[in-house]
Amino acid sequence: MEYGKLRIIISGGGTGGHIFPAISIAGKLKELCPESEILFVGAEGKMEMEKVPAAGYKIVGLPISGLQRQLTIKNIVNDLQVPFKVVSSVHKARRIIREFKPDIAIGVGGYASAPLLFAAQKEGIPTLIQEQNGFAGLTNKLLAKKAGSICVAYEGMERFFPADRIILSGNPIRSNIVPPTPEMVKEGLEYYKLDPAKKHLLIVGGSLGSGTLNKAVKGWIEAGCPGGEGVEVIWQCGRYYKAGIDAFMAGRDLPAVQYSDFIARMDLAYAASDVIISRSGASTVSELCAAHKAAIFVPSPNVAEDHQTHNAMALVRKDAAMIVKDAEAPEKLMKTAMELLGDPGKIAAMEKNIAALALPQAALTIAQQAYKLVRK
Repeated sequence: MEYGKLRIIISGGGTGGHIFPAISIAGKLKELCPESEILFVGAEGKMEMEKVPAAGYKIVGLPISGLQRQLTIKNIVNDLQVPFKVVSSVHKARRIIREFKPDIAIGVGGYASAPLLFAAQKEGIPTLIQEQNGFAGLTNKLLAKKAGSICVAYEGMERFFPADRIILSGNPIRSNIVPPTPEMVKEGLEYYKLDPAKKHLLIVGGSLGSGTLNKAVKGWIEAGCPGGEGVEVIWQCGRYYKAGIDAFMAGRDLPAVQYSDFIARMDLAYAASDVIISRSGASTVSELCAAHKAAIFVPSPNVAEDHQTHNAMALVRKDAAMIVKDAEAPEKLMKTAMELLGDPGKIAAMEKNIAALALPQAALTIAQQAYKLVRK
């Protein structure tokens, strides 16, 4: 396929789970044709307004926000404003499209993708949707009716989208997340100062952290780390919880447990670990598939359509991962992890099964599909 210069709008954001795949798609499009022009459209005040310029791309914000489910005065005021913000965002999106004149608009999910893709479709611009989760959101289901292609990460998405326009692409991930070589494992052990003779558990709570995962680890530590003989732990507690975990760990002599609010070298943390505990956001699930790692997922209950449970179950049904419910995690999670660490045969089987689900060329597949739509 020949890759000529394109003008591309990529819309969406709100969380790192949407932003980093979008940046990955943009990077692949630039790799195919460095002369292509890419404009991002995000939501004002959200993290994409910082992360996208830091990656070297221009971004324009829309005055859009989502409905809040918790009943508070602040959320009620927000929800009353949402319809007006949607109308204003659609008008601004149309203006952006008429000024930028894109060849194609790509939506990656998040608040901003709905008005931008809706406006693009009204203007007759080809649109491509990337659905990251195993359970499609309402916005993508509506947009899919007029989208040229829907790139998905899971099988069985025909129940949400027209089957003839579905492309099984996978989710774009960071390029350094790969199956660990012996050299990577050695580097990871040295980087995190781990004992090669011991088993290693990585707990990933995300950049802000997970209260549920932290509560489970704290309970395990307070109980004397049962089952943890011969186990070393890397614990990402998250920025939001760091001060509280500092206070909890003060005075405890636990050299086998290292914690931090952020993990800079996630590639090496994955490589050094035997088992990984994590939420089951779309990007994390795709990274663990690419890293060929045995995982225990604790789906967040605070997400739309409970999509993290659907993401996790897509792997659990294929014996490629385990699941512990959020409500049961404080009691069961660390016990489950210690039992798995003591069963190398089960770990090996899970690694083999999760590796079979990896789609490491997702960004390229999506970029190529964009070119196909433009040429139709």
